[in-house]
Amino acid sequence: MHIKGKTALVTGANRGLGRTLTRVLLERGAARVYGGTRAPDAVVEPGVVSVGLDVTDPEQVAAAAAACPDVTLLVNNAGVLTDNSLLAAPSLDQARLEMEVNYFGTLAMCRAFAPVLARNGGGAIVNVLSIASWLTNPAMGSYSASKAAAWAMTNAVRSELHGQGTLVVAVHSGYIDTDMARHVDGAKNAPESVAEQVADAVEAREVEVLADERTRLAKTALSQPPVPAV
Repeated sequence: MHIKGKTALVTGANRGLGRTLTRVLLERGAARVYGGTRAPDAVVEPGVVSVGLDVTDPEQVAAAAAACPDVTLLVNNAGVLTDNSLLAAPSLDQARLEMEVNYFGTLAMCRAFAPVLARNGGGAIVNVLSIASWLTNPAMGSYSASKAAAWAMTNAVRSELHGQGTLVVAVHSGYIDTDMARHVDGAKNAPESVAEQVADAVEAREVEVLADERTRLAKTALSQPPVPAV
């Protein structure tokens, strides 16, 4: 699928990877790029059309699908990380929030835009997931659970939309150098690198992006026996 001349919608477009994705898509020749965010005034990337969008609000999701009928590329980038374990968190509120945004919000966008993409020839959906889909850090267990659920959902959506010719791309990456990972001292991927890999995958009709060596190793390790706790 050539990005040149196509219309894209990127959620979580006001900063970090989302903003970078909007810029890369425009550089690749996209005719129009919508930037979805809960704070429309925060979308400041030149050339991006701001769309008010909270992916956990069914009315806003439906309104976005109605307002953007020309979309041929949907990039589900909006996400939240609360940095909470599963058992020691003060309540289930953080886990519910991560599921609402990372899983149900992404699914809601897929459901709303699948008919739009079908009318426009098939197009593509990109779901930004994480290495945490496969590699669970106990300090952020509820985030990992939400991303694992989103990975399973992405695989199912890919199967469901195969008949209408919609490409569904799963993006897995380690920490990305954005505000979400500002507390992390270790290695981080540049958002520009991840965004370029996403664009390359869409144009090559590849269904998966493994953005770094650690993520590739994590995918390989899925076939190995679980490592016992120490």
